[in-house]
Amino acid sequence: MPTTHVPAAAAVRNPEPIFRAARRGPSLAAASARAATRRNLLVAALASACGLLGGAAAAQTPEPRYVAEAEALMAHPAVADALRRIEALDAWSLERLIELTEIPAPPFKEDARARRFGELLEAYGADSVWIDEVGNVIGLRRGGTGARTVGFGGHLDTVFPEGTDVTVRQVGDTLFAPGVGDDTRGLVVVLTVLRALEEAAIETEDDIWFVGVVGEEGLGDLRGMKHLFREGADWPDVWIDVDGGGLARLVTMGLGSVRYRVTFKGPGGHSWGAFGLANPAHALSRAVRAFQDVADTLTRRGPRTSYNVGRIGGGTSVNAIPFEAWMEVDMRSESPEALARIERAFLDAVDRALEEENALRRDGPPLTVVTDKIGDRPSGEGDPSSPLVQRALAVTRLFGVDGVLSRSSTDSNIPIALGVPAVTIGRGGAGGGGHSPDEYWVNRDGHLAIQRALLLVLAEAGLAGPIS
Repeated sequence: MPTTHVPAAAAVRNPEPIFRAARRGPSLAAASARAATRRNLLVAALASACGLLGGAAAAQTPEPRYVAEAEALMAHPAVADALRRIEALDAWSLERLIELTEIPAPPFKEDARARRFGELLEAYGADSVWIDEVGNVIGLRRGGTGARTVGFGGHLDTVFPEGTDVTVRQVGDTLFAPGVGDDTRGLVVVLTVLRALEEAAIETEDDIWFVGVVGEEGLGDLRGMKHLFREGADWPDVWIDVDGGGLARLVTMGLGSVRYRVTFKGPGGHSWGAFGLANPAHALSRAVRAFQDVADTLTRRGPRTSYNVGRIGGGTSVNAIPFEAWMEVDMRSESPEALARIERAFLDAVDRALEEENALRRDGPPLTVVTDKIGDRPSGEGDPSSPLVQRALAVTRLFGVDGVLSRSSTDSNIPIALGVPAVTIGRGGAGGGGHSPDEYWVNRDGHLAIQRALLLVLAEAGLAGPIS
């Protein structure tokens, strides 16, 4: 796939596109929407969104000035026009959801989907589109001043391996397919906001990046975001991510995690003839037990922390001493300090297991161990009083939903950890079965999430002209 490499300190605001640059639309046009349009839209949103409220978590109240700002923005004729267009684009959005879902995007192999997403960005309003060194697709829509950049994205990759059947099956109003919700619908939200802005001829003060991000899932380890926010890069001033469902949940706190693949290695041999050799599987078992004994005490109190031995493998036969045994382990915590403690306990358990198993050997060389860190996602907490978070709460309230500030592991982890304002908003609709072959998504007022996303992006990027 052709790529244009963007050096770390390059003039990213005017990159050389790999796609044909789209023409800018005309300057902000005054549409003839009436105040009643806004009221009707709001009433419809209220009625439709009430069913999307989540559980009993406490909601946060936005500051009055941000509520007033959001209400004025929603009442602007051009913005009201864009909101109507989003609802009118519902069938088109579903077509793009099916199209993109059926383009496989397994971990580290997002190229085909990235290419098509880039073509759609170019076709529906981006000034220039490029693919960076790691595969992120970025569509730039220039603002009037370009003094700031608002990043707005969803992730391209899915958890499903190469060869997975990603054909979308429709039963009634329900779409079934691996990845149809997570996060292909997020990409459609991003794309539809771009098209609505363009068709409503809305210009912004700030530049906007419309981004398809690689490597969010699993061993991707947020590699796309780590590249966008790498040291020396000209990264966005704020980041708005689309991932997860519903309207109420606003992720402003990053859940940190570390992941390891540990492999014990030995000569291996016949279970009878070579008995007495050190056994990698036995060492692995010791490591798991030693780790759990300590990890259990570390997770009983203090900041919420978890651990999981998720995968184990090795060996060739029931009557053979394995030449290797391996495991993959995930540890998570709200607290960087607590995460560091449980990580240290895990590494100590591995060392202890190796020493104990080697002490039991009667013949042959000692075991060795290879410890590979395969995941490192930073934790952090965004400032709830920041303009971005307050605006997210305010625009969400316009749809009759009280936002709840939450913690999760998303692409927003990276900017949050760096102190860059960031929030992850939901893709809307209703769905389930995430990360399974039976994943599904239902277009239950799915346009509301797109409308909310447009309002938040505009609140941050600013209209190029007064709001009256």
